[in-house]
Order: sequence, then C-alpha cells, then structure tokens
Amino acid sequence: MAGHPPDHFHHVRDFAFFELPGGARIDLPHFHIPGYHGGGPDGDFQVTKFMVMQVVAAILTFLIFRGLSSQVRKGGNTIGRFWNFWESIALFIRDEVVRPTIGDGHHGHDDHSHDDHGHGDHHHDAHAGHSHATAVTAGHYADRFLPFVWSCFFFILFCNLLGAIPMLGSATGATAVTAVLAVSVLLNNILQGSKQFGLVGFWKNQCPNIGLTGALGIIIGGMLWVIEVGGLFIKHGVLAVRLFANIMGGHTVIGVILGFIAADGVVGTWLQYPVIFGSVIGQVFIGLLELFVAFLQAYVFAYLSTIFLSACLHQH
Repeated sequence: MAGHPPDHFHHVRDFAFFELPGGARIDLPHFHIPGYHGGGPDGDFQVTKFMVMQVVAAILTFLIFRGLSSQVRKGGNTIGRFWNFWESIALFIRDEVVRPTIGDGHHGHDDHSHDDHGHGDHHHDAHAGHSHATAVTAGHYADRFLPFVWSCFFFILFCNLLGAIPMLGSATGATAVTAVLAVSVLLNNILQGSKQFGLVGFWKNQCPNIGLTGALGIIIGGMLWVIEVGGLFIKHGVLAVRLFANIMGGHTVIGVILGFIAADGVVGTWLQYPVIFGSVIGQVFIGLLELFVAFLQAYVFAYLSTIFLSACLHQH
C-alpha cells in the first residue's frame, strides 16, 4: 500500500484468512459470543490461521498416538515403515531423553544408570528380584511423565512441519503459542514436583541446603530462594522465546531470499533471471534446513522441558 513501508514479516504473521496463489484467499469464520470481549470491538470471536494449524497439529498428534497404541495393544511389533518411523522417534524420546534425564526415582543416588547395566552395589543385588518385579508391573519410574513430554514434542513437531507447506504457517512462530506451551510445562513441573515433595516442600526445595544456621543462614538462604524461584520462571520463559525465535527466524530468511526476486532494480532487467535462479535454489536449501530445524526445535523443547522437570523432582 502506498505510503506504508513494506512488511517484511507478512508471510509469518497470523491472519484471519489463508492466502492462495494469484492473490485469492480463504476467509476464516468469526462468531459472535455474547459476553465475550476478547475479540474485536463488537466482541466477535475470530478464527485465525494459526488456530486452524494448532487444531490440525493436535489431530495429527492424536492419530499418531492412537495408531501406535492400537498396534501395541495387539501384542506384536508395529508393522509398516510409516508406523516404525513414528515409533522410533517416540522410543528415542523415551530412551535418550526422558529416562536418562529423570532417572529411576532413587533420588539419593546419582549413579542409578550404572544399576541398569548390572553394576549396582550389594544393596541393589539384594533387592534385584523385587526391583525386577516392580519394573515388570509398573514400568520405568520416568515413564509416568512420558505422555506429557511426547505430547509436547509431537505437537510442536507437527506445528513446525505444517509451516513448511506453502500458504500454511507455523503456529510456533507466534509468541502467544509458545508462551502457552511454556506455561503448560511450568504448571506441569510444579504439579509433579508438588506431588513428589508436597506443595510446601516443593517450594522449600527450591533453596539448596547451604549448611549455615542462625541469622546468616536465614538471610543467605532467603536470597538464594528468591534467585532460584526467579530462575525457575526465567528458564521456562526462555522455552517460549527460543522456540519462537528459531521458527520465526527460519521463515523470515526464506521470505527475504524470495523477496530478492521482486526487489527494486531487479524486475524488468537482466538481473531478474540470475536473481530468480539464485533465490529459488537458496530457498530450496534453506527449506531443507527448515525441515531439520522443525525436528531439532521440537527435540530441544522436549529435552529442556525434561531437564526442568527433573530439577523439580529431585532434591536440590
């Protein structure tokens, strides 16, 4: 529009429509909800592109889990490359992220991983039969936290992958979405930590034992408690910022590279042909990198969430 600077982030923003080739678009519905004041001036609730993408990502996550669980219930191995692909990812998150990070529930021992390989102490050997029976009936201690971590991973992954499809968008490129994800992780970690230590015990556990008594211990302990609690909220806030920044940054780079084609001084000149060629090739390679980033950022979010959860489940 004349008189307005170009919006370089137009293609990564949320809108009330889907853009189609040739300038056409599909407008999304809005609903009038009596008493609702979160939308426009008239109180309408507007459905947006990112809302639709989140619903699609949630449905895909549900279908993948349902498909895998139905095959597991049959008592055999998953059949087919499609299901094996998703199963391998789910098992990777379980075996390489959640179980090693959270541990086996013996919070007083840091070397629980050695017990898993048969190098435990005599106390472990004395109770090997009991531990084996517990493992068979109850599974690994960390597995109780798997559904939440899996849900976060696959939901973010599908949001990221949908953004790689032209005319759609990455909902994880919006701070509102990543902030809600980060708050969900924070609330889950506080809930699990409170179950582990009790509500009061969880917040008391945020202050490490410094071994000081008297007034000095109270003063320094109180200062450390404020720092640790502040760090708890800051760390989860970083989850939202880093996911948003990486997804937004990748799509912005793609938009800038393609924007060279319509740059002033290029259109209608001999430069447009090499610029078009270079921009398209560059966009292809950046797009392939974005596919890797889609998996990487979902993994990093799940991994950091598990680390923060582990910190809430263990004594400081």
